[in-house]
Amino acid sequence: MTPLDLPDFPWDSLAPFKARAVAHPDGIVDLSVGTPVDPTPEIVQRALADAADAHGYPLTVGTPDVRAAICEWFARRRGVPGLGPDAVLPTVGSKELVAWLPTLLGLRTGDVVGVPAVAYPTYDIGARIAGASSIVAQSLTGLGPLTRATTPKLLWLNSPGNPNGQVLGTAHLRKVVEWAREHGVVVASDECYAELDWREGQVGTATPSILHPDVCGGSHDGLLAVYSLSKQSNLAGYRAAFVAGDPALVGAILEVRKHAGMIMPTPVQHAMAVALRDDTHVERQRAAYARRRELLTAAVTRAGLRIDHSEAGLYLWATREEDCWTTVSALAERGILVAPGSFYGVAGERHVRIALTATDERIAAACARL
Repeated sequence: MTPLDLPDFPWDSLAPFKARAVAHPDGIVDLSVGTPVDPTPEIVQRALADAADAHGYPLTVGTPDVRAAICEWFARRRGVPGLGPDAVLPTVGSKELVAWLPTLLGLRTGDVVGVPAVAYPTYDIGARIAGASSIVAQSLTGLGPLTRATTPKLLWLNSPGNPNGQVLGTAHLRKVVEWAREHGVVVASDECYAELDWREGQVGTATPSILHPDVCGGSHDGLLAVYSLSKQSNLAGYRAAFVAGDPALVGAILEVRKHAGMIMPTPVQHAMAVALRDDTHVERQRAAYARRRELLTAAVTRAGLRIDHSEAGLYLWATREEDCWTTVSALAERGILVAPGSFYGVAGERHVRIALTATDERIAAACARL
């Protein structure tokens, strides 16, 4: 038992299946973790090197340039105008922000955090770290009659969703915002896959943001959007991400982070600013994922799995209508490692998550085996 009484790290349970996949004569095709495999764009690598002389302490709030780049990106790519520098904050990757947000917002024992039914596990972990508890809030009506004790202090949205790739539309998001404001609930929207929208007619455009005027009526009160460059720019190793929204909430988060020394290194801040201003590499990377997705979708379907949602993001959410570990085991026999849906909640126990994050050669190998 860990000091915080956290659950065992779920990925450790995949070890025997990984060993089985590794034993395949042609080697493993690891489609379990959504880690980028393509090179970090040269323009970003050069920017990191150019800022390598970083002898002074970084700014927790971020350099003026990186904050300006975040605001410009929101206006250009997400249709969110008018963000000021006090409404944005760089973070050391998005997972760190997700895990610590309830604590940074002052949640404590007895408080409740709402999470999707099929959800990134760190939403629940963040609640536990703060001493709070999480509750499935897939629909607002599903929360039942609200009391002071059962009303979430924080509600997580994830669109496009991890693991299922579901996109929440503008009307749905608007209803959530209206409800949250009526009940004094902070809404945090994890939008890290927004540039990877595969819906017909939507490829290359961003999915709706919680901060878009059509969603929030032009006011960001009580709203936060979380974003990462790990997926669109292959910057997972840089830990380059940010949070934006209500200046009062961002300011409160900043104050705690200054005390705790939660600071993005200066060279990474510079590299992130350069990456945010360059759309060319994002379009190139999106095209690579689209190609891999098309091949893998056809092979997975031919192999008898049904793909649900998966209209955006980096994963196929697939099922054979059996326990997810049975599917994991069957694919491991073919040297293919995938993630069991149970990692993402009880509602995922009959699905597996298949990542698109493998090289063209490994994707081709997986398709041949399937």
